[in-house]
Order: sequence, then C-alpha cells, then structure tokens
Amino acid sequence: MRAEDAGDGWRRASPRLATLRRLEAAVVGVLAAAVALAIGLELASAVALGTGLAVVAAAWAIGDVLLRRRARSWRYQERPEDLVIARGLLVRRLSVVPYGRMQLVDVTAGPAERLFGLATVKMHTAAATSDGRIPGLEAVEAARLRDQLAALGESKAAGL
Repeated sequence: MRAEDAGDGWRRASPRLATLRRLEAAVVGVLAAAVALAIGLELASAVALGTGLAVVAAAWAIGDVLLRRRARSWRYQERPEDLVIARGLLVRRLSVVPYGRMQLVDVTAGPAERLFGLATVKMHTAAATSDGRIPGLEAVEAARLRDQLAALGESKAAGL
C-alpha cells in the first residue's frame, strides 16, 4: 500500500515508519527508566525515583508525538526531470535531485527496518551536499523507485 496525498502527486513514507521510530524511542525510554530507577534506588529516595520516572515519562510522551509527526513529514514526488524530496517539522527542507545528476541509487534496510518491511532509498550525486534519501518506504516501493531512478538517471545522463 502506498501512502499518497490526494491527487497532488506527492507520495509519503509508510505509516510503519512512525511505528518503527516509536519502538526505537521506547527501547531508549526503557533504558532511561532503568537508569532512573537505579539512581533512585541508590539514593534511597522516593522523591528522586518519582522525579526521574516522571521526567522519563514526560520526555517519552512528547517525543512520541514528535516522532509520529516527523515520520509523516517525509514525502517525495517524481517529476519529468527530477525527484523532489520534502521533510521537516520546524525547519522544512525541500530537495530537488535532477535525474541526470544521479550517479548511484542505494536501497538499504537494517534489521529493524526489515522487521517492519521497510527500506531507505539513497541517491548519490557528484555534489556531496545534494545527496538525497527517502526513509520508510515499503520494500517493494523502494525497489521500484530504485529501478525507476536508475533508468531515468541513465537516460538523462546520456544526453549530457
């Protein structure tokens, strides 16, 4: 299933990206809670223990909302001459990668991404600062996009 906006040509990362990011944050939160518990027990203070756990819980709740919104902010659009990638919450970033400038297209998936059936597409260009990436794509969509970008990059570069 591709998560697409209604009729404007933008495609979004899979909703499972937000779930993956939340799971990763939960693991870190559990570790932070364990540290807070250990410090609270060491200090033998209920106040220290309660404060530590409250801080961890508040940070997790705020982070959970931000992680979901950040994951939903990733989107891309395939245009005739280039690929446009948009992301960001507070600082919005819009990257335009011309097909003719692409030298290499990678698809990567770590263990957690593979567990969720996701992958990241990375585009490499001659300029180090213009490389683009799109995380959280379903593996089938990532492979399709890689093949499409490689073909378009090859055909557009042939005209240079």
